Amino acid sequence: MSTYQFLIRRGLQGLLVIWGVITVVFLLRFMTPGSPVDFVAPLDASPELRAQIARNLGLDQPIYVQYAQYLGSLLQGDMGFSYIRGRPASGIIFLRLPATIELAVAATVVAIIFSIPLGVISATRRHEPADYAATGFSLVGISTPNFWLGIMLILLVSVGLGILPTSRRPIGLVPAMEMLIFQFETVGIQTWIRHMILPAITLGTYFTAMIVRLTRSGMLDQLGQPYVKAARAKGLPETLVTYKHALRNTMIPIITVLGLQLGTLIGGAVITEFVFNWPGLGTLIIDAINVRDWPIIQGALIVIGVGFVVINIVVDALYARLNPRVSLE
Repeated sequence: MSTYQFLIRRGLQGLLVIWGVITVVFLLRFMTPGSPVDFVAPLDASPELRAQIARNLGLDQPIYVQYAQYLGSLLQGDMGFSYIRGRPASGIIFLRLPATIELAVAATVVAIIFSIPLGVISATRRHEPADYAATGFSLVGISTPNFWLGIMLILLVSVGLGILPTSRRPIGLVPAMEMLIFQFETVGIQTWIRHMILPAITLGTYFTAMIVRLTRSGMLDQLGQPYVKAARAKGLPETLVTYKHALRNTMIPIITVLGLQLGTLIGGAVITEFVFNWPGLGTLIIDAINVRDWPIIQGALIVIGVGFVVINIVVDALYARLNPRVSLE
């Protein structure tokens, strides 16, 4: 099977998964208490006015009719109209999405920079102080809740030391005048980095700790393989054996996890965004839940689900491309 055939097959499977996500998200509105009418209608609204609002929202139709209309609207790129915000839901969601992607990518970069070197050092210096320090860090990182870490960083670094800002950055991929703006001047980049450091560390700490453990276990497995012993017997430098041969083979599962975790970071940035008042999908979803703004909630969850599917397809294709022993079948 060629790469194109593989991608076509995975794409069809991904469409089925996306259809399942859409269905589940649609049904959530009927499974949760409360009605959008309660937040749209005035407090003293008469039953007739409430019924009229329900008709305007399409809530008076049978569920299968609403489901068919919703699918038809999504196929046309229409995620519904937010009566709470008075704007189409798709426009609001896609203006917030870049900020979430920006934070997820920054957290991934932080994880890669710190986790892989720590994992290699931990594996090559097994049962030494460096190994114990790396494994201890990974244990603490995995056990630390993101919201607690974010609050502690704000109190210590921002409030206590006054080094870094505490909340959303004034520049970057942010909604402003219906456009995405980023200032590439030196001052702009410095401002962006200062605002990005604490949220990226908060979101990427768990990710970093997990990759450290994965790199360590993978390196220990590869360093015991016959090809490593043969390379050492030939007199190759230890640095070359470690980084060119052992680490290269270890990177294949790490890349897979990196891709899959990127999707997790996009969907799991809700708490971090809330702590740092980040203008992304996380804060948008929380605000929408508080007022039962279902077009926003459904649209945001569908976008996150589609992101997971796309990233999974890309990672699977990349994994098979990097490892010739893995068949696309």
